Amino acid sequence: MQDVAVRKGSLSRVKKALVIQHEDECPPAWFGTWFGEAGLDYEVVLGHRGDPIPDTLGAYAALVVLGGDMGAYDDASCPWLSPTRALIRHTIEAGGSFLGICLGHQLAAATLGGEVVANPNGQAKGLTLVSPTAEGAADPLIEVVRPGSMAVQWNGDVVWRLPDGAVELATSPDGTVQAARFADRAWGVQFHPEAGPDVFDAWTESAKGDDGQRAEQLKAAALIRDADAALQADWRPLATRFAELVADRADRADRADRADRADRADRADRAGRVGGPHPATG
Repeated sequence: MQDVAVRKGSLSRVKKALVIQHEDECPPAWFGTWFGEAGLDYEVVLGHRGDPIPDTLGAYAALVVLGGDMGAYDDASCPWLSPTRALIRHTIEAGGSFLGICLGHQLAAATLGGEVVANPNGQAKGLTLVSPTAEGAADPLIEVVRPGSMAVQWNGDVVWRLPDGAVELATSPDGTVQAARFADRAWGVQFHPEAGPDVFDAWTESAKGDDGQRAEQLKAAALIRDADAALQADWRPLATRFAELVADRADRADRADRADRADRADRADRAGRVGGPHPATG
């Protein structure tokens, strides 16, 4: 595991996370509740409703980018995606805290030089087994995932090639990337740890498809309702750990800023004493 100090008592210093939402049916859902319980406040930007995407995080402590039905390169029909990718890149390159979920994961991979494609294995809907790699088991975020955990999935695209330097933290049953670390404080997951039965039911109601596809979606929805308690037990720790990691980084940055300001004040004070007024002559 990386040397990351996580101190639960530090959460009070976290200001807010910025959450980018792409459609009404893909809200923060459980993560919104769990972030709040962990002390991480957040503000939602509705990209699909015309909310402006900022150039930088500014005073926000973290960036969370949610899922959506569109593709990572669908800029023509979803004009907020380009500034979202730019914000993701700026956040990660600046060392900020980032979590991408499904589309958010794909947008991060795309903007950092990876490749997102339609899954050659077809669209994935329903419950999926989450299988951390050895690197995932040692990762400060993914290490909280219980072996054998199931998660909700609904996606047609996948990250086919990770950006240079990214680390695969979990692998889907079909062999594609299920979770990744893009930088020390930047992660993406292909599944939906924030989604439970209510969210999946909304997706099912709005989905297109023939009778056979509809029947499969309803069957998956029933299984997810049965798994409600287990899903919450398995994915609450992920939201809580992300909040703790955000708080830890915020505390470190705050301490470094205070130390820098104290050092500059001390140097200015010493310079003033050395270059102070001299006795009058003449």
